[in-house]
Amino acid sequence: MGKDRSGAGAEGSVGAVKPPPDRLYGRARGHTLRARQQRLLEVTLPRLALPETLPAGPLWLEVGFGGGEHALAQVRAHPEATLIACEVFENGICSLLSALVPEGGEAEAPLPSNLLLWTDDARLLLRRLPDQCLDRLFLLFPDPWPKARHAKRRFVHPAVLPLLARVLKPGAEWRVASDDPTYQTWLGEVMAAQTLFATATPATTRPAGWPQTRYEAKAMRAGRQPLYWSFRRLGGSSFEVKR
Repeated sequence: MGKDRSGAGAEGSVGAVKPPPDRLYGRARGHTLRARQQRLLEVTLPRLALPETLPAGPLWLEVGFGGGEHALAQVRAHPEATLIACEVFENGICSLLSALVPEGGEAEAPLPSNLLLWTDDARLLLRRLPDQCLDRLFLLFPDPWPKARHAKRRFVHPAVLPLLARVLKPGAEWRVASDDPTYQTWLGEVMAAQTLFATATPATTRPAGWPQTRYEAKAMRAGRQPLYWSFRRLGGSSFEVKR
């Protein structure tokens, strides 16, 4: 991977939103970790660490994998692609790891060869990745940060789009899903004000090939309507964002 790089280009604004802070996420741990969870973090997690040299073949990235249901479904359905799954919440990381290895097998049980984990802010990884290396990007049910004063913490942000555009190949797909009305409106406004991605009307039912997450199931039980977007990285190298 290359050196740490910031996303160059105009940062734009929607509703005079402030630049994103150094850290987008809130807490990184919920309840106290059990002994099994602690061992997963200490022994299993390093076995899935991102190598210095990226693997060959299609490369996908999931930002915020939650409990890992979507990530595991994708790596099992697409052995030809390597998925880098990002998550900072330790309990979510443990949920994915516990689904991968049986108790007692933390150090030696086989792991998917096409799954890598990143457990820090995804933007730090994006700045390290080389240009046009990603074939697909997933952002499924991110924290909506619904209060206006927290809009700067939303991952879909005018200042983040150039960073995403730099690492996605022309024509690469960016899948986004959200059940939060505020975030849905925000997403529409942000994407209408940029020239990096081709936009389309979101689907109201989960498209084929989009494995369900626990957050989507929770939204459906609560009567909230998820929307599903599929954006395509436009060709060219311009990182211009409309003002």
